[in-house]
Amino acid sequence: MALTTDWIAAHALALWAALLLLALLTGDLAWRRSARLRVAALAGRRQRGVMRWQTGIALATLMLLLFGGIAFAVGTGSPGNVANFDAALAEQLRMHMPPLALQIIAMLTQLGGTPWVATAATLVLLYLLLRGEWALAGVWAFAQLGIMPLTSGIKALIERPRPLHNHGFVTESGWSFPSGHALGSMVFYGMLAYVLLRLLPTRWHRTVIFTAVLLVGLIGISRVLLQVHYLSDVVAGYAFGLVWLLLCISIAEWLRLRTAR
Repeated sequence: MALTTDWIAAHALALWAALLLLALLTGDLAWRRSARLRVAALAGRRQRGVMRWQTGIALATLMLLLFGGIAFAVGTGSPGNVANFDAALAEQLRMHMPPLALQIIAMLTQLGGTPWVATAATLVLLYLLLRGEWALAGVWAFAQLGIMPLTSGIKALIERPRPLHNHGFVTESGWSFPSGHALGSMVFYGMLAYVLLRLLPTRWHRTVIFTAVLLVGLIGISRVLLQVHYLSDVVAGYAFGLVWLLLCISIAEWLRLRTAR
């Protein structure tokens, strides 16, 4: 395990870039599939949802299983493979990450912080209300207001201490599992992408998806590189955030299709 975590830490920035590229390619494939479904729906003169309900249920179930497995692994109190890998990786990152990179990453990670997310979420809500998008505004508010209690509740239940670091660029208090930045960025930027896909012309859709995937990927992994969260904290935050996001989008789509009918 020591050799594996040492190699990952030594190539952390390159691996981060590779993961972002993979995420962007996945987002582009999702956009292409969505575009094909939209064309088919228009040809059949029917309303098209964001995704098939079977796909949504399967994805949500998979993410819940992933989250549950990680939560059990880190919350049992006895250090197993996941906890040992997390601790070893955090220690190696503390030795390998250059200060300049940490300083830049510390600025990027603020895009998932509570001050920025709360301010931006309020502005989006006001914009939707001014446009008369009452149902969409309600779902938007519901999605964003759920972030804090979900994150705080799970943290209080698991009570996992944060990894140690001494770089001084970012300091965090409270429990570590799951990553609030990972969960919050998944919900905030995911819902923002959904809102923009609803409001903007089709030619902007690819850029919206690209940007949302990029920001979520940047923010979540930045928490690991800054050693304020373990890797499993971020993965769990992504997984549970995606479940909440899918639920909120499903509600918004149900309201939209009901109104259209």
